[in-house]
Parts: sequence; structure tokens; C-alpha cells
Amino acid sequence: MREDVNELKRILDRSRRIVFFGGAGVSTASGIPDFRSEDGLYSAYTGNISPEEILSAMYFAVHTERFYSFYRRYMVHPEAQPNAVHRYLYELEKEDRLRGVITQNIDGLHKIAGNKRVYELHGSIYENYCVDCETFYPLSRILESDGVPRCSECGGIIKPWVVLYGEAPDKYTVIGACRELSGADTLIVAGTSLAVQPAASYIEYFGGKNLIVINKTPTPADEKASLVIRGDVAEVFEELCI
Repeated sequence: MREDVNELKRILDRSRRIVFFGGAGVSTASGIPDFRSEDGLYSAYTGNISPEEILSAMYFAVHTERFYSFYRRYMVHPEAQPNAVHRYLYELEKEDRLRGVITQNIDGLHKIAGNKRVYELHGSIYENYCVDCETFYPLSRILESDGVPRCSECGGIIKPWVVLYGEAPDKYTVIGACRELSGADTLIVAGTSLAVQPAASYIEYFGGKNLIVINKTPTPADEKASLVIRGDVAEVFEELCI
């Protein structure tokens, strides 16, 4: 085991209130592309409208069918399975040492792995609702429909329970996440460049002893970190499992 991962293990072994804050890099080992890397969504998508515009609340409202064409192709990965990161965090929660998983991802993999204390800041592809009567639908309703999915109760448009550009995160999710951050003794920030606001600002609520950053590229949190591991987060957690 390399020395920085060994140091991470020593810190985790001493910690009793761990919080994990993760981004797209957590799920790449599960086959879900991130956004900005050379193999990411921005490289794969060649349309003349930016992904940020397509994934905006305004675009959903005006061009709903085009939104769903993009969403089904690029944002939904029902075949993905939890990787070493998700599995390790589940074990920490079973030991009652992981107080919460705060994720910017919408893939639902932390819950699929078994974690219960999950704060999905940007929602989940597995939750969908009618914008008119608020009837909830599973992901299968989106995948099995063509064009714009409609509510079987009132005929309204079904929208994914995900935070689009121009929308605010669910306030109760944010309150819960910040509460866990403020009470943690160790915070792991992993697989995120901390470029997306307001989510990235929430780590300012952490006042504990150990701030650990695991990412391929530098982040704004590096200078405050007690340990920085430069690399793929799934590979780091695979080493932890040895």
C-alpha cells in the first residue's frame, strides 16, 4: 500500500464521525462518464448546444422532448453498479463511523450499495414526478416511454427529481448535509473539482480535525487539507480494501 493511502487508513481508523463528500469522479469506475475529463460527457457530446444549456430548467420547460433525448442517452445509466468507493463507505456506515454521504451525483449508486445516510444534493434519476399533480414514478417510466413521459393520473409532464441548472437544491437535503458536515471529525472530499456551486461551498461547514482530498486534479480545498491524494478515487479505495 502506498504511503499516502496508508496515512488515509490510519486517519480513518482513528475517526468516529466521518463524512464523505463526492462528485462525478466517484462513479467513473462504474462506467459513468464525468463531465470535464478527456473521456467525459463534454468530449462525447458533439451537438451545437452545450450540455449546461440542455440540462437547464429553462431548456426543459421550452424544449422538453429534446431534453429527454439528451437525458436518456447521456445522463441515465441503469446498468451501472457500485464500485470500491461505494462498497467501502457502506462498510463504514455499518460500523456506525460514517455519519453521512453527501453526493453531487444523480446515479443513486450509494443507495444501491446499501447506504442509508445519503444526501443527494442534485437529486436522483430513480425519482421522477408529475409537475402538475406530483405523482411519483420510477426510472422505468422514463426509460419505457418515448418522447416526453406523461402522467397516467392527469396527463402532466413527468420531470426527473434532479436539480437542473437554474434550480436550487432541496433545502432539507442541504440542511441535513450541512448538519453532518458541522459535526464531523473527518471529511473526505473525493472525485470532485469543487467547481459546481452552491454545492462546493457546503464544505465550509466542516470544522473538524481531518480534511482529506482525493482527486486527479487540484481543488480549492487542497491548501486547507491535512492530506491530499492525487489520483483516481476508486483506485485509492481499492487499496484501502486490501
